[in-house]
Amino acid sequence: MTRRDDDYRHTGVAATGHADATWARELLGHLRPAGRDIARIVDWLGATVDAAVSLRDEDGTLLAGAPTPLDDGLVTDIVTGRLASASWEGDGRHLRLIRVELPPPAAAGVLAVARTAPFDRRAAGIVTHTAAALELLLRAQHTAATGHRLARATSDLRLAILQLLMVEDISAARRVAAGLWPGLLDTDTACVYVVESTPEDRDRLAEACIEATREQSLVVRCPAVDAHVIVVTPRDTAGTRLRALCERQPDTFLGGSARQSLAHTAAAYGQAVSALAVARFRPDKTAVHAERTHPERLMDPVVLGAWTTRLLRPLDTLAHHTRAELLATTRLGLEFTAVSAAKVLGVSRNTVRARMERVEHLLGADFSDLAARAAVHLALNTEAALAEDRPLPAAAPVRLGDLLTGPALRAWAHDLLDRLDTDGRDLRGTLRAWIAAGGNAERAAQLLGMHAQTVREHVRGAEPVLERRLLAAGSDLYEVVLAHLATGALDPPDLRPDPHPDVHQA
Repeated sequence: MTRRDDDYRHTGVAATGHADATWARELLGHLRPAGRDIARIVDWLGATVDAAVSLRDEDGTLLAGAPTPLDDGLVTDIVTGRLASASWEGDGRHLRLIRVELPPPAAAGVLAVARTAPFDRRAAGIVTHTAAALELLLRAQHTAATGHRLARATSDLRLAILQLLMVEDISAARRVAAGLWPGLLDTDTACVYVVESTPEDRDRLAEACIEATREQSLVVRCPAVDAHVIVVTPRDTAGTRLRALCERQPDTFLGGSARQSLAHTAAAYGQAVSALAVARFRPDKTAVHAERTHPERLMDPVVLGAWTTRLLRPLDTLAHHTRAELLATTRLGLEFTAVSAAKVLGVSRNTVRARMERVEHLLGADFSDLAARAAVHLALNTEAALAEDRPLPAAAPVRLGDLLTGPALRAWAHDLLDRLDTDGRDLRGTLRAWIAAGGNAERAAQLLGMHAQTVREHVRGAEPVLERRLLAAGSDLYEVVLAHLATGALDPPDLRPDPHPDVHQA
C-alpha cells in the first residue's frame, strides 16, 4: 500500500512531544562543524529509528547507507518533484521515501527508511527533520566546496602573476592581474616582502597579509618554502602594516627588499629572503635589505659597472626574452636550490639546471666554485641596480680583483670576519676551508683533519656571529665569500667570458 506523505513534511519538533528530545540534540550535534558527515548522519538515523536507511541520487547511485530495494516508479515521482514524500507498506516492511535536494549538477535524491515496525509520530518526525538536516548539510558542503575552488583558483592566479614577474614578463603579468585586481601592477617599482611563520599557520598568515595590505598587494603562498608568504607591493605603507602584523603574531618574521623595478622582482625576492635571515636575530623580528651595508656599495661604481658590463656581455647577443629568462633563472638558482627555484618559476628542476649551465658556458664560470657564484651574483645584482640609475661613464675593462682593493671595502671585510675571532673555536679557519671546498663539509673536513659534523657545527655557529645565513646558498653567503676575497683569504675566481657565444645553443 502506497500513500502520499506531504503532510509529514511540515511536522514540527513539538509534534514529537517533549518527553524525548535526546534525538534532537544528537541531530544538532551532527550539524556542528566537527561532526558534519553525511554517512554518519544516515547511520545515526538508522540506529535511532531502528531502520535500514539509504540516500541515493536521481540515477540510483548510493550516496550513504546500505542498498534498499525500491519501487522505480515511486522513486521517479519523488525525484521529479511530483511527490515530496511517500510511504509504502507490504511484506512485513514499512518504508518511507523523502525527497532531498542535492547540490548542482544533481537535481534531487531520495532518502529511504525501511523498518519492520510502523512509523509512529516520533519516528516520522525524526526522519523528516533528518531529511531537512541532510539538505542543509549538503547545501553547506557545496557552498564550502565552491568557495574552496574559488580560493584555490585565485591562489593559483596570484602565483602565475608572480612567476611572470620573476621572468620579467611584466606586460603579461599586468594583463593577468587586471581582471581581478585592477591597478595592482600599474606601477614601475615595488618592494618584495617575505613573511615567515610555520607551515601549519601559513594559510592564516596569508589571509592576514591580504587583510593587512588591504588587498592592494600581490600575496602568494611560496611554492618553494611551506612556511613563507611572498608579498609584492607597490605601496610604501604596506611595509609598516606588515611589521605591525609580525609584532602581533608570535614566531613570525619579516624580510623586505629595497624598492626595485618590477622587471627585477627576482632580485628583490632574493633581497627579501636575505633580510629575513637577519630578522631572525632581531628583537622586532623584521629587517629590510637596505638597512645593512652591502659590499657592492663600497666599490667604485664606475669600475663595478665596467666589470659587470664586460662579464655579462656574452648574454647581450641573445634575444631579449631569452636573456631575461636566463638571468631570472640564474638569480634564483644562485639564491636557492634548483628544486626551490623550479617551484618558484613553475618549471622543472632540469630546466633550471640547463639554463644555469648555459650561463656558466657563456660567462666562463664554474658554479661549483662558491667564489665564482658570488662573483656572478654580484654582477647580476649590479646590472639590476644599474638599470634603475642613469648610465655610468665608460671605464677601461677591469678584473674582479680590481674591485676588491678599495680601502672602504677592505675595512668592511676585516670588520665582518674579525667577529669570528670572538668565538673560542677556529670559526674563521673552518669557514675559509669550507668556502674553498665549495661549501662541501666532507671535503673541508679532509682539508682540516676534523669530522664533517664539526665543520657543519662551526659554519652554523658562525651564522649568528655574522648575522648571515651560510648553510643555505644566497646573498648572505656570497657577501661572506666576497669578504674573504677582499681580505686576500681566498683568491678571486678565474672568470673568462666567452667572446663568441653560441646564440643558437638550446
